[in-house]
Formats: sequence, structure tokens, C-alpha cells
Amino acid sequence: MRKVILAYSGGLDTTCCLRWLQERGFEVICFSAGLGSEFSPSDLRQRALKSGARKIYLKDLKAEFASEYILPVLKAGAVYQNRYVLSTALSRPLIAKYLVKIAEQERASFIAHGCSAKGNDQLRIEAGVKLLNPRLKIVAPLREWNLISRQDEIAYAQEHNLPLKVSGKKIYSIDKNIWGLSVEGGDLEDLGKEPPLNSFVTVRPPALALSGPKDITLEFRKGIPVKLNGRKRKFVDILKSLNILGARYGIGRTDLVEDRVVGLKSREVYEAPAAWLLLKAREELDSLVLDKKSRRLKNILSNEYAELVYQGFWFSRLRLSLDKFFDSLSEKANGIIKLRLYRGNITVISRKARASLYRKEQATYGERDEFPREYAQGFIKLFSRSYSD
Repeated sequence: MRKVILAYSGGLDTTCCLRWLQERGFEVICFSAGLGSEFSPSDLRQRALKSGARKIYLKDLKAEFASEYILPVLKAGAVYQNRYVLSTALSRPLIAKYLVKIAEQERASFIAHGCSAKGNDQLRIEAGVKLLNPRLKIVAPLREWNLISRQDEIAYAQEHNLPLKVSGKKIYSIDKNIWGLSVEGGDLEDLGKEPPLNSFVTVRPPALALSGPKDITLEFRKGIPVKLNGRKRKFVDILKSLNILGARYGIGRTDLVEDRVVGLKSREVYEAPAAWLLLKAREELDSLVLDKKSRRLKNILSNEYAELVYQGFWFSRLRLSLDKFFDSLSEKANGIIKLRLYRGNITVISRKARASLYRKEQATYGERDEFPREYAQGFIKLFSRSYSD
């Protein structure tokens, strides 16, 4: 039998993929990445084996995901089209890396995934696989089978007695990890409707958020979050705490129409409390320690970085080169930012940095003003000449 490694999430698509591959003569070995999804490892193992998988690899990758994937994006301040923190996009290259590792270990010639023909994830996984091992062949059931709708897949699963925790009433597709969560489908496809309450997964609607404000402090060392509220914590634990806390205060939900790689527009809803809190805090820290030109260039390259990640070029040489630039800018990003959380809003309360370029004695309009006013006239003359004919 031909051996295939299937990226198995435990959802409807990949469970149907498992049986579909078997029907076409494949010996299926599943791989599930533990990144903070809604399914437990024991549940995934039980359902994969019951569905006919020969074996399943389950790996807790949250620590690696946080340090090797999330941190570079945080240092870069990368947000796709200024609204999407790349949560799902960021997990795909890590999944591709382990799909290749397991395929080489099992001497399999095929990789399979449950990505749709018009989605972005097919590009991210397949680009990662091809860059890491171009000899591996890709099988994409959702591009080949005749199951058109979710209802068709449910009927297929029921016909083959596949173990599922879904029904026709579940109208949203959800992908979750420690950096964020995506929600799509159902009423969200109608741009004339606001997201219904049942589309909120972890983040409370602002009207239902905790009523009183909540202040938190985040301390960074070389651009890396090291303390939350004065307590030293591992980065993974900081993410977990901020996701829980932010969700209670209605922080981190984004509703946007984005441009997919394949050329169409889609409406996506994302929930990422920890991501937005950390990105906001790091942005404020940069405002203290970076000069004007460095900040401007960082903003430009942040957008380029986000495009690379979104399109699936995580393993590209360009992405690795950009990491060195953002690492360099992070050298002086040492400081403490205090934020206030209140009904979906993030407010900066205070800023402190060791290498701050802000000088109160120069910025003040009070009695202790040390700015040399006599320099202003000469500066204006020289500055204006640069724009004259």
C-alpha cells in the first residue's frame, strides 16, 4: 500500500479525508500538532484510530510555536492588512515541518491535508513541504472529491460510521491555537449582517465584558515579554494568561474582509486577545527606543513580513534575513508598558524604557524647558531649502 502522512485536526474535513484516502489504497498515518486546539490528545488518538488510521503522531508544539514562530512575528510587529495577526497562517509552516519529518521517518512518499481549494492553507502547507523536501507528493482530497458542502461531508461520515463531534447545526469553521482563533462560514458570509452572538468563541462581546477596567503591566527584554504584572513568566504562560484575561474584557476580536492569496476576498473573524495586547505594548515600547527613520522602515518591512507569512513563505531566505533586521531593532526594546483593558478597548497608561529617546526636559513647555529655541529659525531655513526648487 502507498503510505501517506495526513495532517489530522480531528475536524470534519480531515476525518472524511482519512477514510477517503483509505478507499483509494493509502495506508494512512496521522499527525496532529498540539498548538492549543479545541480537541484533547486522547480524543484525537481515539477518533483517528477508530476511523482507520494505522497510527497517529501527537506532538505538543506550543513551546516551539511560541519561541520559534510567534516571537519573530511579535518582534516584526507583523499584522496582515493591519487587521490579522497571522494566527492560523503562522501554524502551517510548523505543521509542514513535522509532516516532512514524519514522512521521512516512516519512509512515506505522500503528504495529505484537509485544506480547501480556495483557501490559503493549501499554499502554506504545500509551499513548506516543497521547500523542505521537494520529493514528497501532495494529496489534497478537498480539491478532488465530489463532496461539495458541509452537509455532504456529514452524510459521508455518517455513511461510514466515522466518529465526529459535529452536526448540521454547527455552522462555523473554527481553527484555534495559542496566538489566535479564526471563525468563518455561516452568517459571517453575509456582509450585510453583523456577527451573531453565537459566532463569539472565547472573547466576550464588549457589552457582556467585565464591567470594571483592568490594568496590567508587561515587561520586555530585547523585545521579548518576560514578566506579566511584575512576575517572571515563560512566554507560553504569558500568552495563556493574556488570552484568558483579554477575552473576559472583550479584547482582541477582529471582523474584516481580507484578500486571500488565490485572488478572492473573504470575510474572516478572528479572536486574539494575547496577540493584540502584546503587539500594542511592543509598539509603545518602540515609540520610546527607536528613532523616526527606524520606526518608518520597520513599519514598511513589517507589512512585507506579514505578506510573506500569509502567503506561506516562512522558510524563505528573505524571511530569515528580515528576522535579523527585527532582532537588531529589538536589542534596545527593554522596558515596561502598562495597559488598561476595558470593554474591548486597550489604553496605554504608562511607558518606561531604559534606552528611551524621550527627554522631558526637552519636550516640556514648562519652566524647566531646555530646548534651545534660538536653533529653531536656522533649522527651519535649512529644512525648507530641501523642498525648494
